[in-house]
Order: sequence, then structure tokens, then C-alpha cells
Amino acid sequence: MTSQVETTVKELARSPLLPFVQRQIDALMADEQRRRAAFHRAVDANDPRYYGKQIEFINGEVVEMSPAQRRHGNAGQLLLRLLQTFVQLRHLGEVGFEKWMVSLTRNDYEPDICFWHAAKAAAFTPTQMRFPAPDFVVEILSPSTEKMDREIKFRDYAAHGVAEYWIIDPEHQVVEQYTLRDDEYMLVAAIRDGMVSSSTLPGFQIPLAAIFDADANLAALRQILPNANT
Repeated sequence: MTSQVETTVKELARSPLLPFVQRQIDALMADEQRRRAAFHRAVDANDPRYYGKQIEFINGEVVEMSPAQRRHGNAGQLLLRLLQTFVQLRHLGEVGFEKWMVSLTRNDYEPDICFWHAAKAAAFTPTQMRFPAPDFVVEILSPSTEKMDREIKFRDYAAHGVAEYWIIDPEHQVVEQYTLRDDEYMLVAAIRDGMVSSSTLPGFQIPLAAIFDADANLAALRQILPNANT
């Protein structure tokens, strides 16, 4: 990510159009910041336009998420149950989901699932509505969000130091696990069978089936509970 930015800056630095480009970018960002501030005020005030909806502010636009397919929602709920149980029993930090808004430098997202280590989560307040970059993010693909999850969010999470990113494909029952290497995500594995484990949460290891099947999820939950003090 850093190398891409440096390359772009070097190319602009050699162009006589640099001052004109800068003026246009400054005007664009100033207008975007005004609209983002208005979006934040509306969200903070529970504006009826947005209340109860999953909404994000992405590259200057307010984006309303489409209703989730059943298999999307089920995968999110099953993984969330396991992750929350594991984290809470061990006091590892905070797990957020869906309506927890993550505010990065330019954009505001509501990831399907996210996690902050305890040191970062200790600063959170009961009334807080926007949160810093997590340590771990899970996005579950849907037809309307796949491009964004694989492109804009993929680059943005990496640029903000999110150490681990899972992209879950509920249609094909695949988990793609990415971790940061030199400010860019590298694919660790595309898991289609067997076990899934997290590098951000050592010890969190579950069968892939537990994300997609309720019975397998319950069995995995029983495995987590007896080992809570290990």
C-alpha cells in the first residue's frame, strides 16, 4: 500500500499539472468532509433517514446496505456466537457486529464482524457510536457488496493496519484469510474444508462447517466452553 502511494506521488511530482490536481483534490476533499460531518451528525442524532438501517459512508457517498440473504445472516450469527464466546471468556477485548460503525481516515464502515484487543477496547465508552480501526475484520459476501469487500474495503483495512481480514463466501462455503505483510494483505489460505484458525486470536480454531451448519456450530461451542481457562 505504501509503495503504491509513493509511486503515485512521484508520478504527480514530475507533472506540471501537479498544482492544478492539488487544487481539485483539496476542493473535492473539503466538500466531502462537509458531507461526512453532516452524515455523522445525522447518525449521532438517530436521524430517521438512517435509524435502524445498515449504512456506510464510502468515498463521499452514503451507501445503504441491501437486506441480507438468509445464508449470509446465518453465517454471521454462527461465527459471531463462537467468536464472542471465545473472547468474552478470556477477556481478550471487544467484538462488534453490523451496526458498530468503524471510522477510518476517509470512510465509515459497518463490518459484519470485527474485534479489538483489550488494550484498544479499554478506551471505549458506553455511548460511543464510532470506533477506530479493529484488529480483525470479517466481511460476508453478498451480490451487492462483493466488489466493495474485495476492493475498497480490502485496501482501506490494510492501509489502517487491520491485522487480519476474513472474507467469507456463504454460497460456496469458503473462508479466505488474509494477514498484513508490509502494509498489504497476503492470502494465507482459502479454506474449503477442515479447520479455520485466527492469527490475531491465538487459540481460536473452529471447524469450517461451524460457520455454516448449526449442529457443527453447537459442537464447536461445546469445545470452546470447557477450555475457557486454558
